[in-house]
Amino acid sequence: MSKSELTYVSVKNWAEEDRPREKLMLKGALALSDSELLAILIGSGTREKSAVQVCKDILVTAGNDLNKLARFGVNDLTKIKGIGPAKAITIVAALELGRRRKDTEVKEIKKITSSRDAYNIFYPYLSDLNHEETWALLMNRSNQVMSKMLVSKGGISSTVVDIRLILREALNVYASAIILGHNHPTNNLMPSEQDLRITAKLKDAAKLMDISLLDHLILCGDKYYSFADENVM
Repeated sequence: MSKSELTYVSVKNWAEEDRPREKLMLKGALALSDSELLAILIGSGTREKSAVQVCKDILVTAGNDLNKLARFGVNDLTKIKGIGPAKAITIVAALELGRRRKDTEVKEIKKITSSRDAYNIFYPYLSDLNHEETWALLMNRSNQVMSKMLVSKGGISSTVVDIRLILREALNVYASAIILGHNHPTNNLMPSEQDLRITAKLKDAAKLMDISLLDHLILCGDKYYSFADENVM
């Protein structure tokens, strides 16, 4: 490969239809790759790399996984050459807006009819966390969500769930059913022994109060495991 082939070419010198902003104007956002969309956010690259190339480095660091990238903080992003605090803040803010948009869409769900409905409600709260959290949906007899509650917040691999807190809140709102949900930051979808014990214990305790535990979901980004679907309730 000749030296000329290795010469960095600024985005300004690209064909107009290949520049991210111009490409979006001409062809729409769907025509852009993830790195091109990120490049529009950061605006510029370094002396050695274009904005698009810097953003490819960002994606590689995140394993080319946007769900993992959404868990990056400002400190994580500024470790990448070409990304300073201002650019990192812009990326974090844009990803947070995407998460909030998902939350807005979830508010349209009136009734839980499947594990996918429950997953869609839990997703904005659990999908982008670097630590483990457990949430509960409290529902009436028509499976309409009456209340959402944060049950516990823990470390990377576990969290302590107090079943009494869940049942107390369920009784306070006169709930007839519960769906439990928590995330696995390790991206391992399979339930642990602790997950199985908590599920069985909550199901038995709730039954004494005429409350049904309908499901327990484990979320890993855009994937989930349903105890009810897998018949392990």
